[in-house]
Amino acid sequence: MVPFEPSALPELLPVFYRRLFPHGAYGRWLGYGGVVKNYFQMREFSFTLRDDVYVRFQSFDNPQELERELQKTNPYKIDIGAVYSHRPNQHNTVHLGAFQPQEKELVFDIDMTDYDDVRTCCSSADICSKCWTLMTIAVRVIDRALVEDLGVRHRLWVYSGRRGVHCWVCDDAVRRWSPALRAAAVEYLTLVKGGAETVKKVNISEPIHPFIRRSVAVVEKFFEAYALVGQDILGSPESWEKVLALVPEEHRGMLRGEFPRKRDSVQRWELLKGQMEWTRRGPGSGKSGPCYADWEVMLQYCFPRLDINVSKGLGHLLKSPFSVHPKTGRISVPLDLQKLDRFDPFAVPTITSLCHELDTAGDEAEQDDGGETEPKRRARDYKRTSLAPYVRVFEQFVEEMERSRRGERLRRSDLQGDF
Repeated sequence: MVPFEPSALPELLPVFYRRLFPHGAYGRWLGYGGVVKNYFQMREFSFTLRDDVYVRFQSFDNPQELERELQKTNPYKIDIGAVYSHRPNQHNTVHLGAFQPQEKELVFDIDMTDYDDVRTCCSSADICSKCWTLMTIAVRVIDRALVEDLGVRHRLWVYSGRRGVHCWVCDDAVRRWSPALRAAAVEYLTLVKGGAETVKKVNISEPIHPFIRRSVAVVEKFFEAYALVGQDILGSPESWEKVLALVPEEHRGMLRGEFPRKRDSVQRWELLKGQMEWTRRGPGSGKSGPCYADWEVMLQYCFPRLDINVSKGLGHLLKSPFSVHPKTGRISVPLDLQKLDRFDPFAVPTITSLCHELDTAGDEAEQDDGGETEPKRRARDYKRTSLAPYVRVFEQFVEEMERSRRGERLRRSDLQGDF
């Protein structure tokens, strides 16, 4: 892959917005079928320009005007905000208090830095293929719960371009949720609680909620490869003491004595797990009743960590899909949930590699263009680069929303025809 240099962004961004950004599908997504009049015009966009110049409360008459503005200003980053009561670019002309956010997708921002207390391979903004498994687990756990528990249908999962993932829940009803409803949804989806000073962040007691059981079932599939082998969380006395701090005191002595006799983290975990399962086998098996410390450890080390403030506030901005990350150069691309386990953040195209692919494809096209005109070739430029499969995932998401909207309209017309 061609190395990315941040200093090259001023030259690369005009090419990206003119030839690669999927303006058509993007406009269809945020227009939501034009069902609500002026919906697109009331949407806030924010641009980060060169030298960290930040421009908020931008709005546009239609997707075509947004496209022209993107190609004119070539922002380093695009953020999407709420749909407001008045046009955001006229917010200064509205009486104080009258300018209010009305609707917004329910969004989740999952950032690898929030897992620094439980990953040993990297810290801060750094990621590697080992700890990326945490993002895979997060998407699997949250997506399952959104669909099966909360009845959500239209979810767009997006790689942030550096160290995390975002989710946009786009169902019509959900976009109208109040901050209180959004906060309740995040609370439901949160099991890891407490700040840096809290040692034990997951506490399970009976009766166990189905959400916890199903989440444990998802985490369990990844736990051995990620935590026991990849992070080696029981590999040394120093690391296993952190795990034992999450286990009731009555079990620690035995485990502490037996751990050195076991060969590796996997064997030590089998011992710990067996001990906890014994407390759950029947009445009176454990001194203090059933113990779920093995589940609590799995969840503390692997369960998704959500930022409630990002999700509950309608006024909060979130980086747009297909934005370019100014530090890594990677594109913020949609995730294909069918291939999630194979997603590699380091294989995501950078703006540099895409422009290089365009140059190569352009050279080939010039040699054999079959008399085709430049604009027609331009229209599908991204299809000749490694951005194509990601744009296709996005288009399929938009098409699915449009199909369900048509289906809903048909259903309503049928119901009206019954009267």
